[in-house]
Amino acid sequence: MIFEHEIPSGSRLYFGKSAKLKRAIESSAGDTLMQLGFEEIVTPIFSYHQHESFEGLQPLIRLNDAENHEITLRADSTVDVVRIVTKRLGRSMESKKWFYIQPTVTYPTSEQYQIGAEVIDGSFEEAAKTTVAILSGLDIAPTLQLANISIPHLLNDRYGISLDLLRSTNVEKILKTDIPWIDRLVRIHDIKDLDDLSMFPGDIAGELQKIKEAADNISYPKTIISPLYYAKMRYYKSLTFKMFEENSLLAMGGVYMVGDISAAGFALYTDECIANKMNREDR
Repeated sequence: MIFEHEIPSGSRLYFGKSAKLKRAIESSAGDTLMQLGFEEIVTPIFSYHQHESFEGLQPLIRLNDAENHEITLRADSTVDVVRIVTKRLGRSMESKKWFYIQPTVTYPTSEQYQIGAEVIDGSFEEAAKTTVAILSGLDIAPTLQLANISIPHLLNDRYGISLDLLRSTNVEKILKTDIPWIDRLVRIHDIKDLDDLSMFPGDIAGELQKIKEAADNISYPKTIISPLYYAKMRYYKSLTFKMFEENSLLAMGGVYMVGDISAAGFALYTDECIANKMNREDR
């Protein structure tokens, strides 16, 4: 039996303090992004291309248009923003920096509000610094985790460490592999751990150097390095970052490819920011 006051599991309801915080967070973030030269875009809730954001169709809520072509509800904003900006608006718009404030929905009834941005031909450092600026404007100073998805792929393709092992972060089994420098790689955590990369082979050292250069350019005091971090992300192939406080993921982003288009971007999770602010006010 479904009662009159019930809402589907995973959907969002804002009222009173949470509604006020949501409006304030979105307003502050929008002001920061416009000051940094971003243009705003609101993409359609329906899409033909969402399957390109995910490894499988399971997260997608699927429907059909008037001509019976399959469409899905927006489960990710990145691919649609890049395609619309470069294919539909490209001839009339000069800006390469776009932001959006809108929800995504995934199967069966998961709803998530996001503040995100995409920069066509943008740099990793710009995406990370922009995220830091938004959170700073909200008086939130989480930990910044830097990683490089290329390193897990190299470990899998050239050194025999499976991606499943890396995804589960099974350090004990990783350390048992017959690789002389794996212990040192596992123990990298601080920026200063990247000062001497001479013990690593050239391919691994080169990707670690990219993390070091990004960390130096971003210059954020609460930074940690996670060279073994791996997650299934369809379009992220190189440098990525996450920003979190305790067990709460507040934002993530990186550099990526959509087709032949190179870009950098991030998504900031509004609901986690609301919870962060409310928890601090309640302490």
